[in-house]
Amino acid sequence: MRPDILNPLFAEISVLKGIGPALARPLERLGLARAVDIAFHLPVSWVDRHLTDELDMADAGRVIGIELTPVDYKASGGARTPFRVQATDRFGNYVSLVYFGKNSGWPRKMLPLNEAKFVSGKLESYGETLQMVHPDYVLPPEEAATIPARESVYGLSDGLTNNRMRDLVAQVLARAPDLPEWIEPSLLARKGWPGWRAALTRIHADPSDAQARERLAYDEIFAGQLALMLVRQSSRRRRGVPIAGDGRLRAMLKLPFAPTGAQRRAFGEIEGDMAQATPMLRLLQGDVGSGKTLVALMALLNAVEAGMQGAMLAPTEILARQHYETLRKMASGLPVEIAILTGRDKGKVREATLMGLADGSIDILVGTHAIFQEKVQYKALGLAVIDEQHRFGVAQRMMLANKAAQAPHLLVMTATPIPRTLTLTYYGEMEVSKLDEMPPGRQPIQTVVMAATRLDEVVDALARHVGSGGQAYWVCPLVEESETSDQAAAEARAESLRLRFGEAVGLVHGRMKGPDKDAAMAAFAANRTQILVATTVIEVGVDVPNSSLIIIEGADRFGLAQLHQLRGRVGRGDKPSVCLLIRGNALGETSRARLALMRETNDGFLIAEEDLRLRGAGEVLGTRQSGEAALKLATPEHMAALIDPARDDARLLIDRDGGLDSARGQAARVCLYLFERDAAVGLLRGGVTGGD
Repeated sequence: MRPDILNPLFAEISVLKGIGPALARPLERLGLARAVDIAFHLPVSWVDRHLTDELDMADAGRVIGIELTPVDYKASGGARTPFRVQATDRFGNYVSLVYFGKNSGWPRKMLPLNEAKFVSGKLESYGETLQMVHPDYVLPPEEAATIPARESVYGLSDGLTNNRMRDLVAQVLARAPDLPEWIEPSLLARKGWPGWRAALTRIHADPSDAQARERLAYDEIFAGQLALMLVRQSSRRRRGVPIAGDGRLRAMLKLPFAPTGAQRRAFGEIEGDMAQATPMLRLLQGDVGSGKTLVALMALLNAVEAGMQGAMLAPTEILARQHYETLRKMASGLPVEIAILTGRDKGKVREATLMGLADGSIDILVGTHAIFQEKVQYKALGLAVIDEQHRFGVAQRMMLANKAAQAPHLLVMTATPIPRTLTLTYYGEMEVSKLDEMPPGRQPIQTVVMAATRLDEVVDALARHVGSGGQAYWVCPLVEESETSDQAAAEARAESLRLRFGEAVGLVHGRMKGPDKDAAMAAFAANRTQILVATTVIEVGVDVPNSSLIIIEGADRFGLAQLHQLRGRVGRGDKPSVCLLIRGNALGETSRARLALMRETNDGFLIAEEDLRLRGAGEVLGTRQSGEAALKLATPEHMAALIDPARDDARLLIDRDGGLDSARGQAARVCLYLFERDAAVGLLRGGVTGGD
């Protein structure tokens, strides 16, 4: 259970003063539902207030504080026109204080004529005159000293102001307890970091306080490293089943080409792990098209050869069915029973699958999260393979591991090349194998960037491509973080393309029903449709070799890793392939750099490092879609600098300082709960010292 000391922080925001339905909505849009969420909603910048006694056009664009005297009101009477208070400084210079809204009573009350007030806000030039829109402060001159010279600026949502956010932060900080120290004393002294509560208070007061920010980032990284080590320790203590196949099924595979050196090396590492009584925990990283599925199949066959079962878990139904068909095709002619189980399998089909798993007649099961539901029981699960690992959290993979009396070996795979710091952050409990070599026959992909103003040319080029017998994907842009808006964009684009291409255009998006998705994908795979309009639901796993063109609309709205994943949908056949990135007309520096790199390289690992620098960890790994806790406080730079000391500190706690039962361990337990890394620890069976 969560330590009582943290209860004030985990209270709902309704306990704070002044939060009603109108304020709760913008807070909800920001994901701020509890006091701790507000505590960790750190400022994004700050303003330095320039105190002056004379208005000056040179100060336009700055936040100033000045004593003013209102001398006139300008009200047009229109509902949409602003109410203006004309005011002068002590030298007679004029400024217009502008208020929008129907009610002019409030500014009249705050700024009575001929009564001096201290006013603070952003000074702006409006033609030849100066104005200040909705000043931040209007106070009696004797209270001017109460306004801080530096103030924090927060990420906001419509209906929420910085002043309101600062008030909520102040209430939360008043609730924040003094927590016991979990950082190893010599490290704390060497870094000169403040205590946890002091760091939180300091960073909200002064966002430029690098020491306070680094302390909080370290705490978050440390919690993650400690949780991963506890999971690893528990897994290592559990007894697994040594698995050593005799190679007979693998020898029967009829492959169109020999495995690459990287594939042979990776499988050798996996085979060695599976032969141990300690359950394997291994991450298989491979760029798009590097051949992870073959390595996974060889590992699954190794388990079947030893009389065990294997399970392969995919994040979406489309990918699960793709893997099912791919494995059946690769294992064609082998005496191996492969089945599929997804959330939409019902009735007799589902019951037959469950019986086959329980009696051992099904050797390999492919499916979505449905394969680790309570009613799914295996006779002898020896190996679990999880594809697109970043879509599943530690807790979910532990649930799958708990499906057997003895812990199964666990192989997790990702086609998202992961920078070293993120590998340690999210997969620190695992050994890592890397496929850094492409199978023969993979075609190079030419990447071209075009402006959206040339859309007609793009459609003409698409017509030529389809006319010559080719197929193409058209990916619609990420409008917002919402399936609904993506769906609307995809439906509109499909409709416009059908005006020219008719029934040659198919459509797939995340809100379609499973059978409809399957039908759209099957029609495209069978070349019954030549153009597939899609959202990012096709980001992983979709394999149509005849499709050698992908058009990504609004490419500047995607991250590098996602663009690279989407680009990997082509280049799978024997034809040269093209990835056409359609960009918006107004590009920022980050978007321009991102698209330039996509043009220059197909190296997924290089792209991943740059994506981490430009975007941040949560978006690189897709944790926003997975439920895995994204890092809130630590930046990529923090991770690079602090991951090693955090890992070393966590290891010291476990190996030298008595684990979670020691005094520092009890403090570290608080840290785990504070950063919500306790879920993985709570799943542990039998044990870690001091575990739940």
